[in-house]
Amino acid sequence: MFQRILVANRGEIALRIIRACHAVGARAVAVYSEADADSPHLEEADETVCIGPGPAARSYLDADAILEAALSRDCQAIHPGFGFLSENARFVQRCAQQKLTFIGPPASIIRAMGDKSTARETMRAAGLPVMPGSRTILRSIEEARALAEEIGYPVLLKATAGGGGKGMRRCDGPDELEPAFVDAAREAGQAFGDAGLYLEKFIVGGRHIEFQVLADHWGNVIHLGERECSIQRNHQKLLEEAPGHGIGAELRAELGERIRRAMGAIGYRNAGTIEFLMDADGALYFMEMNTRIQVEHPVTEMITGVDLVAWQLRIAAGQRLTIRQEEVELEGHAIECRINAEDPAAGFRPAPGTVETFSGPATGDGIRLDSHVRSGYRIPTYYDSMIGKLIVHGADRAEAIAAMEEALAAFRVEGVPTTIGLHRAILGSEAFRRGGYTTAFLAEHPEVLAAAGATNDGGGQ
Repeated sequence: MFQRILVANRGEIALRIIRACHAVGARAVAVYSEADADSPHLEEADETVCIGPGPAARSYLDADAILEAALSRDCQAIHPGFGFLSENARFVQRCAQQKLTFIGPPASIIRAMGDKSTARETMRAAGLPVMPGSRTILRSIEEARALAEEIGYPVLLKATAGGGGKGMRRCDGPDELEPAFVDAAREAGQAFGDAGLYLEKFIVGGRHIEFQVLADHWGNVIHLGERECSIQRNHQKLLEEAPGHGIGAELRAELGERIRRAMGAIGYRNAGTIEFLMDADGALYFMEMNTRIQVEHPVTEMITGVDLVAWQLRIAAGQRLTIRQEEVELEGHAIECRINAEDPAAGFRPAPGTVETFSGPATGDGIRLDSHVRSGYRIPTYYDSMIGKLIVHGADRAEAIAAMEEALAAFRVEGVPTTIGLHRAILGSEAFRRGGYTTAFLAEHPEVLAAAGATNDGGGQ
C-alpha cells in the first residue's frame, strides 16, 4: 500500500477519500485553495498544501501545482475524486512521467471513454447496446439534419467532450436543429475547449440506469449492481437509489455479465460507471462511461457492504480483487439525496454564503451523512453547490423512503436555501413512491416543485 496519497479535490469527497486512506493504512495529504483554507475537511488530513487562489482554474485544475504538491510531500499516488482533473488523460500521463500513481484507469481508457462518440463505438464493438445515432463527430449541420431525418425526431445533440448537461440540446423537429447545433457547439467549445457534437435518438420518458464496476490489474472484473438516477434537473442528478425499480435479477445478471466482458475487452482498471438510458419498453442503451468514482457511490456501498474508495486505493497499489462476482449480494434498498445550497424556486440558482446552522440527523443504524460542512462554514462562490449527501438504507424501498423522510425532517440548515425541502416533496409524492419515474419527473410533476416551498417552513431547511 502507498505510504502517502495526495487528495486532489475538496469538500465532502476529499473527506471521504481521506478517511479511506486511513482505513487502508496510508497518510492523506490534502490540497486546498485559498478559498478553502478554513474548510473543516482539512482537519482530518495528515498534511495540507495550499495550491493557489479560489478560482478552480488557478488551484484544483492547476496540474502543475498539484504535481508539485505531491512531489514535495513524497506522495506515491494521487486520488482525483470526481470533477476537476479526474477524467483528464493528459494529467494522468503527467502523473506517470513523475512516477506518481494515478488512482483511476490508464490515460488511454480515459481518453477513449471521455470522447463520447468514441466511447459509443468502443462499447458497441464490445457488445453493449448503444443508442441509435451518429457513429462519429458530426461534420456539419447538414449531416446532423440527414441523420435526424433517418432516425426520427426527437433527437439530442450532445458535446462529445461534455458533461453536466453542457453542450446538450433536444430537438423536436427540423426547425429547431440548426439553432440548437450552433448553441450547443458554442457552449461545448467554451466549457470543454472542444466544440465537437454527436447526435442520438432522444427517448421520451427514459430512465437513467447505471452500473458500478471494479476491475484490477490482473483481469478480474466485477459489477456491483445498478443505481437509478432519473430524478434530475437540467441533466444534473438530485436523488439516486439502488437497486433500480423493476430491474430484476435476470436482467441484472445478463447485462452485468455483458458489462464485465466489455470492461475486460478494453482493459479497464479501477472503479467506473456505465450509464444507460432505459426506454418505456425496458430496453437499455449505453450512453456514456464515467471513469472515476461517482457522487452517488454511497448507495452502492450501502447495499453491497463494499467500500468502493478503499478498493480504488488497493487496486491502484496493485492488489487483486478478493471479491468474486458470485459473492456480490444486494441487500435491502438505499437512497441518496444530494443536499445543494441552491434555491429550487429560483431555477436552482446557487446560493453561496454563510451556513449559520448545520445540524444533520443522527447517523448510524442505516443513516449516513457525507459532508464537510458545519455551522459557521462559508460556502465559496467558486465551486459546485453541493454541501452534503444524505444516504439511508432500509430492508426494502418503502422502509428506505420512510427512513429518508424522517432523516430529512431532522435536518436543519439555516443561512442559505437548500434542496432539503424539494427532497421531502419528492419523497412524499405518489409518483415517486410508485417507482418507475423518468428523467422528466420534475417537468411532469410541477406540483412537487410547488410543494417544496411549503416543506421549507420550519424544520428541515
